[in-house]
Amino acid sequence: MTRTTVAVVEDDPQTLDRLCASVEADGEFELIGRAATLVDGQRLLDREVPDILLTDLGLPDGSGLALISAARQRRPHADVMVVTKFGDERNVMAAIEAGATGYLLKDASPASIGASLRQIVGGGSPISPGIARHVLRRFSAPPESTEPAPLPNDADAAVKLTPKELDVLRQVAKGYAYGEIAEAFGVSIHTITTHIKSIYRKLSVRSRGEAVFEAVQLGLIRVDRRA
Repeated sequence: MTRTTVAVVEDDPQTLDRLCASVEADGEFELIGRAATLVDGQRLLDREVPDILLTDLGLPDGSGLALISAARQRRPHADVMVVTKFGDERNVMAAIEAGATGYLLKDASPASIGASLRQIVGGGSPISPGIARHVLRRFSAPPESTEPAPLPNDADAAVKLTPKELDVLRQVAKGYAYGEIAEAFGVSIHTITTHIKSIYRKLSVRSRGEAVFEAVQLGLIRVDRRA
């Protein structure tokens, strides 16, 4: 069985050991590299971009955001899960916009790390509960607004999502995994991933978070913070 490859970049030795142990404890994953600095993380990605990159944001020689961008540029379908102590909205949104698939705080248990990795493999986007509030706040329209935001000039002509693609994107925005969406729509997961690839291409994005963000900004979908 082909295992999902994972690399970990974290500057705190104990946390690095804990994250690597969480990966190695699950037979579904293969740890292919570990690093403690931005430079070493970049060298790691030069050798091989893993299926999933786990990275901190606050590295001693720079920001983990550079690693997120590098991983996504070199392998567009790679996933990146941030594991950090920074839970403020600025860092959360910067990571998602850079292409992060998931965002966990460092207090996550070893068991939850493994479960989050499996969630990513299944098409999900694991986010710590406290972080989800920042995402919903950023994606939600102002409470007094009752109409979708108007499309920027020529955006309507440039973005032509089909009704089915919009349905899929709405389910992604609610946090459902691709398998769950496929089951709800009565189609194969391959059909859903085909829709997702088309959505990414039309919105010029590289991650689920970016797709939802761009669609909300364009007024194509709305995210209800009460949902």
